[in-house]
Amino acid sequence: MNLPRMFSPFVALAMLLPGAAFAAETGATPDYTGTALGLFCVGLFVLAYAVVIGEEFLHLRKSKPVIVAGGIIWILVAIVYAQHGDTHTPHTLIKATLLEYVELMLFLLAAMTYINTLEERNMFKALRAWLVSSGFSLRAIFWLTGLFAFFISPVADNLTTALIMAAVVMAVGRGHAKFIALGCINIVVAANAGGAFSPFGDITTLMVWQKGVLQFEEFFALFIPSVVNWAVPAFCMSFAVPKEKPEAVHDTATIKRGGFVVAGLFLFTIAMAVSMHNFLHLPPVIGMMTGLGILKIYGYRLRKHDLKSNSFDVDPGVVGLEVDKDQLLTHFKPKSKPFDIFISMKRAEWDTLMFFYGVMLCVGGLGALGYMAQLSQVLYVDLGPTAANILVGLLSAIVDNIPVMFAVLTMLPDMSDGQWLLVTMTAGVGGSLLSIGSAAGVALMGQARGVYTFFSHLKWTWAVALGYVASIGVHFVINAKMM
Repeated sequence: MNLPRMFSPFVALAMLLPGAAFAAETGATPDYTGTALGLFCVGLFVLAYAVVIGEEFLHLRKSKPVIVAGGIIWILVAIVYAQHGDTHTPHTLIKATLLEYVELMLFLLAAMTYINTLEERNMFKALRAWLVSSGFSLRAIFWLTGLFAFFISPVADNLTTALIMAAVVMAVGRGHAKFIALGCINIVVAANAGGAFSPFGDITTLMVWQKGVLQFEEFFALFIPSVVNWAVPAFCMSFAVPKEKPEAVHDTATIKRGGFVVAGLFLFTIAMAVSMHNFLHLPPVIGMMTGLGILKIYGYRLRKHDLKSNSFDVDPGVVGLEVDKDQLLTHFKPKSKPFDIFISMKRAEWDTLMFFYGVMLCVGGLGALGYMAQLSQVLYVDLGPTAANILVGLLSAIVDNIPVMFAVLTMLPDMSDGQWLLVTMTAGVGGSLLSIGSAAGVALMGQARGVYTFFSHLKWTWAVALGYVASIGVHFVINAKMM
């Protein structure tokens, strides 16, 4: 078979590596798990992920290595299939992976744009200012920031939620290093637990919902287990929080025009996404993108108002000229920036979205080589679903829960709804066991550098693990009928 010269190194690699009998010829899934080619692809993914883990030290964005690894893996997959006369299967498989990615990416882009708009309208700043200026005791701030983190993260992402609440802890607890460390641990656990019972509270829950494995309302069966997951370690840590009442820090923030309207539109958009999925049987992303379009139209109105009420620093020589403010923008900067919806879109977590793309490509490629089928056999048949799902949670404390959950969804083991809820919860809250186990933990280590550290979190891992075990136990008791 003649392939373009640019792929000749990959062709040579594929031909040099011994292959297994091509099972596709008999209608079965090809198995390359025991070949050098398969092991090379696994090694490439592991290497790429090692670079991801070292992002803090290498200063290389996490999306870059996995995107390259995903591309190489699929090139090798396509060449191997083509050598056996099958050029259709890789095309079909990668299109299915890309479709799943596009649905999730657009959903997240719409949600992130709303969150960034709320931030730009000072909604989160106002909440932070109220908490900081309230004069609450350190123990009250400990519980309040945890409570807000738990209930905000089901709507906002856990990273944004954690950063907002940690800013409160650091402002109120200035000079109390122990309190700041405890407060950050509490926020990480609460944010991760809060996202576990909402279909759009975490990327992993969103993946499960959009895959159609669980219905929207079924996720709320995890509410009480999620509360237990946060409350148990919070209760243990609260005894170590100082009882003193620090001086209130005076802080103010004015919510900009349209802030509450944007919040209402966000809730309407979520309701629209759920309704389209439940009643019209359309992908939830259609509702989210329609809502994004509504926000853009409302953003046009906000921008017009900002321009109308804005003033410009202009030269005295042009003050008397009758110039439209839209024209002034091409020559002068306004004293305060008018609203721009595309700025909110630009501030989306693009590195995370691209990382998601690379990971899905890598896992999908390994699945095409037979690894997901083999892993499903080992985990969900040999070990059993309960042990496997608990192990998934422990694994997510070390490896990002996105590839872990996508691997589970790629395997698509035959499980009860209760078991799917279990793996959804464990994948979401397992990252709380270590500070590096979730985006929230990693971000707070940077925000409270030198105070909230890997080892300060590790000191309380026993309490977080107690909550992890307790939440699983509660799930088995209250959701027994679903198991």
